[in-house]
Amino acid sequence: MEAGNLGGVMPDSEKMFELAERLKELRELKTAAEQRLQEINEKIDETDYRLSELMAESETQNFTRSGVMFYLITKTRASAVAGRKDELYAALKKAGFGDLVYETVHANSLSSFVKERIEENEDSLPDWLSGLVNVFEKTSVGVKKAAK
Repeated sequence: MEAGNLGGVMPDSEKMFELAERLKELRELKTAAEQRLQEINEKIDETDYRLSELMAESETQNFTRSGVMFYLITKTRASAVAGRKDELYAALKKAGFGDLVYETVHANSLSSFVKERIEENEDSLPDWLSGLVNVFEKTSVGVKKAAK
């Protein structure tokens, strides 16, 4: 086992290496589980589509099988036409439906912005942001494959 930039073997190095190996294994397990979940969701979507098509073709609104009722649901979904979101928002507001429109700031964008402002302000939150954002640091362990 390599000590890396630790400057030698520390008394707790075995525990540290055990935890590092466990973290690596858990992250690999998570990646495999996420991939498997994605595959299962794709199969669910395909099976749902095929079953709903068959039920619609046979004019079957619902049926019960193995103690479970299966029934057709029709949902209307809508999204803004690409590149016309601002126009849609303006039209909604003009028509009196402005309460549907709200502004958001993505959490990662806000975090990056606040970090930059803190760096520019001698490592402290600018007064104009004080009381408006919660700032905290989270320390974790990065994992990447070592160069060969």
